[in-house]
Amino acid sequence: MIRTASTGHRYVPGDVITPRELTTILSEQISLPAPDALTHLQFRRYAGCPICNLHLRSVARRHDEIVAAGIREIAVFHSSVADMLPFQGEFPFAVVADPGRELYTAFGVETSPRAVLHPKAWTAPLNPRVYPVILRGIRRGGSPAPIHGDSALGLPADFLIAPEGRIRAAKYGRHASDHWPVDELLQLARRLQH
Repeated sequence: MIRTASTGHRYVPGDVITPRELTTILSEQISLPAPDALTHLQFRRYAGCPICNLHLRSVARRHDEIVAAGIREIAVFHSSVADMLPFQGEFPFAVVADPGRELYTAFGVETSPRAVLHPKAWTAPLNPRVYPVILRGIRRGGSPAPIHGDSALGLPADFLIAPEGRIRAAKYGRHASDHWPVDELLQLARRLQH
């Protein structure tokens, strides 16, 4: 029997998601899940989040490896398209705005004070590699602070989803910097495809 997680409940491996058509911040239509690859669906925080932007730069640098491993990336933020374009407008993968948090709710991705209270959440923004990323977004008109109803209390989440919609792996972050690094994503994909 196939179990489909209900709205607002956390998905676990084996659950099947409802297929959706999403619109990226560049106005492209994409399918969730991808029809011919594993989909790495990652939920990030607000557009100017230093932790999120530093992480996604590492994903962008290794995007060719990720594609070669049979994975399509989709990153979701709970910010507006206008707030996201200065920071995420040049990524080589799909980025989706969800200011109404419909996808966050559907996937059970929450907010919590834990997002910023963990020591790893404090130290990640101090990484010197984050400054050029944030400055680039500011120069393009973006704000590094949560704005327009965004919250710094969002928690990240990662999912690997098979083409038929089955969740193959899931991670609900315990703090703002608790996500799959690229190496872990690639290892998971290799293990799941064999």
